[in-house]
Amino acid sequence: MSVRVGVLIGLLSATALVDPAFAADARTLQIFVSKDKQSLAVYDGAEVVATSKISSGKDGHTTPSGIFSVIEKQKYHESNIYSNAPMPFMQRLTWSGIALHESNSVPRYPASHGCVRMPGAFAKSLYKMTEMGVPVVITDSELTPEPIDHPTLFRPDRPEPAPLLTDVELRPAIGDAKTQVQVAMNETTAALPIPQFQLQAPAAETSPISILMTRRTLRENVVDIQTLLNQLGFAAGEPDGLAGSATVQAINAFKALRPKEFARDKGLITDTLLREVYAAAGRGEPPNGVIMVRKDFKPLFEAPITIADPALALGTHFFSLHSVDEAAGTADWLGVTLENNLSRETVKRLGIANQESSIISGRPIARALSRISMSEETRHRIDALISPGSTLTISDTGVGPETGNGTEFITITRES
Repeated sequence: MSVRVGVLIGLLSATALVDPAFAADARTLQIFVSKDKQSLAVYDGAEVVATSKISSGKDGHTTPSGIFSVIEKQKYHESNIYSNAPMPFMQRLTWSGIALHESNSVPRYPASHGCVRMPGAFAKSLYKMTEMGVPVVITDSELTPEPIDHPTLFRPDRPEPAPLLTDVELRPAIGDAKTQVQVAMNETTAALPIPQFQLQAPAAETSPISILMTRRTLRENVVDIQTLLNQLGFAAGEPDGLAGSATVQAINAFKALRPKEFARDKGLITDTLLREVYAAAGRGEPPNGVIMVRKDFKPLFEAPITIADPALALGTHFFSLHSVDEAAGTADWLGVTLENNLSRETVKRLGIANQESSIISGRPIARALSRISMSEETRHRIDALISPGSTLTISDTGVGPETGNGTEFITITRES
């Protein structure tokens, strides 16, 4: 208790350092950087455990806003871009050059070339606290994570209860005149579980997963078309999302068998093609969303989802999983809504007619979650994978170019 009180008192100053012993036990840290306040706050769940002043990027070299994670750590690093400038206790956020690091110039106003500068003592302490993959949310305005409870959020599958003795009959033992009895029971209960204390073993260390829910892009549609055309007997090639020669030939062969349906269809990959391929494969209506899962900075799997009212923007929302109770089947999620900045071109490309109503008014997180549905198979698969530290991002804009090999999902809400 004294540690937490000491930290909170220290928050009144420009920089407050958390006790290293406390930090070692905090396994679900989140870092929030506010560009308007020029401050950084470290959260363990909904509790602030450390804070500091910062200097973000100046005009012409602004720090991008969005959702990141620590993808590399080096105690001493020199800039590859700016004349080998020293960047001690560097924690990289993007491979294009954005990082948290120590600096001897942190004036609490934008002064860097894009990185987030921190005072030396704090940068060193933060470096010790964090692990690879810790989320870092950079926003124009200060945000505070809040507990979120919603049916769409993932929670662990509750274990099946032990079978009950539903068909028990007491009867005299055969061939024995004494009063002994034996119990006849269902075969499923013949071998009762060994008591828990005999089964106890060290819990396996489970890496958290990162999840992205977003609108489908051309890539996901092409993957589906390739997969289903292959199933229908057309040689569409490897489902890689790229419309190569084999895919083009398979599509043209499919269209040639349905001249009426494609008489007025222009282009190669169209909504008409997607609907017809889905119908031919007996798959119903094609989905308009996708859920992607990464683990240890690598893609794990993806699956279709449906987004209701697609003409409304989803917004950008970020969730982190603080704790999980396997026995009770519950999960404690925290969430924030980031300012959404979609260009006119993006709004037109995504078919969004209203960018504001579902994001600014009412309860934007609950509204976004309520519009998303998925198969039970997908839900159970993810339920079985979540662990403290897992994250979920909801975004209209899909997988951005910063997401790639050696990253979790990176969502940019304002470019540098």
